[in-house]
Amino acid sequence: MSRYYEDAAELSRLITAWSTKLKTKNRLLVCSGGGPGIMEAANKGAMMAKGESIGLNISLPFEQYPNPYITPKFNMEFHYFFMRKFWFMFLGKALVAFPGGFGTLDEFFELLTLLQTKKVGKKMTVILYGRNFWNKIIDFKALVKYGMISPDDMNLFSFAETPKEAFAILKKDVLKNYSEFR
Repeated sequence: MSRYYEDAAELSRLITAWSTKLKTKNRLLVCSGGGPGIMEAANKGAMMAKGESIGLNISLPFEQYPNPYITPKFNMEFHYFFMRKFWFMFLGKALVAFPGGFGTLDEFFELLTLLQTKKVGKKMTVILYGRNFWNKIIDFKALVKYGMISPDDMNLFSFAETPKEAFAILKKDVLKNYSEFR
């Protein structure tokens, strides 16, 4: 699974390097859950590109602590998951979900549900990183087959296998969906 750490850092580096070339007021900042693992990799990649990043940390009785790569002024601590998810979605332009556990699944499915029901008033790109992982843990085809989701719901997200592929999808969609970044 360490491949995903390296890929997350590289994707974040690519996004941050591109974003720093945009108009200052229209920059994009990488935002992670603020903890270790893939979240740390995302913040680390932004730092590698000499950019800033956000960490939306959650206070938990175990495992979660702010990673050292978050820009200090953007290190935020939340007590409630619903508030943390609100800020992820309110400010976010995209979600890249790397392989993860319950928290990743919770945030991914909540965002998909909000997009499916048109409760999000903006375009958001959703990328699942690592098709093999995602297809092993979620049988999307079975959800369509049994009528639990519409075949059109499969268009709510895409898959990426490399940092360059994910970056190309993100850049294309951000430029298409948000005129302030053109």
